[in-house]
Amino acid sequence: MGILKKLWRNNAIRFGAVVLGLLLAIAAAAPWLGTVEPSAMDFSHINTASGVRGEFALPSGETVAHTFWMGSDNAGRDIYSRVVYGTRVSLLVGLFTATVAVLMGALLGMLAGYFRAVDAVLMRFMDGLMAIPAILLAIALVAALGAQLWTVVVAIAVPEIPRVTRLVRSLVLSLREEPFVEAAKALATPTPTILWRHILPNALAPLIVQGTFIAASAVLTEAILSFLGLGLPADVPTWGNIMAEGRVQFSQYPGNVLFPAMFLVPTVLAINLLGDGLRDVLDPKFAKRT
Repeated sequence: MGILKKLWRNNAIRFGAVVLGLLLAIAAAAPWLGTVEPSAMDFSHINTASGVRGEFALPSGETVAHTFWMGSDNAGRDIYSRVVYGTRVSLLVGLFTATVAVLMGALLGMLAGYFRAVDAVLMRFMDGLMAIPAILLAIALVAALGAQLWTVVVAIAVPEIPRVTRLVRSLVLSLREEPFVEAAKALATPTPTILWRHILPNALAPLIVQGTFIAASAVLTEAILSFLGLGLPADVPTWGNIMAEGRVQFSQYPGNVLFPAMFLVPTVLAINLLGDGLRDVLDPKFAKRT
């Protein structure tokens, strides 16, 4: 409980946790908060202004009383419902990307840092990946694998893996010389046990912090890919897709771009602030400064 109180005293963590909590609640309650299906089209309500009430024609042929809280796009889809459902996609992409990058980076980093023979080959490969701009590598992977949720996650995670690998490798290089690791070696402890029980727990704090920054970057990168038409299919409600479809008519209907941006900006900000707060609390060097 002591560490939880310490974390909650940090203003950045508190703000980030509250905003993310609200976003998670919106994502979980999307079927109830969304007024109509996000992909449903009503061509009698194209580019409707915000706050207009009317009858929305459902795909089944029924009509229901409906309020366009954020207006509609050029296909007659309700932007409010699409933004609400888009919260799910963005958070899933951020979570899955951070998980894949951290797990793969931690595994490769421990191997590179503990085994010198592996280090010489693996890190040269990681250096090669880091030489390619992350967004270009993500675009190339999406183009090669196809635009689906898991391919977008992989495409965004791959450029992040070398950064996590280098972080973990540097930690392992110092940890493997520590007395508790030397003692485990002297007791003939198997190498996997040393890595799992003695080295990995000491690298968890930096990994958690790095994971939050990767999640924030993944949410933003997914929006960029979708905005460029290289992310998830256009019928999938993502904030990037909504902004991409609205940019053509931005001067006449700025809300089609601004409303999803109003969700995207605080999401990335909250995750970054959460990462900053965790770094301040969990990293002894930053803790001393504060």
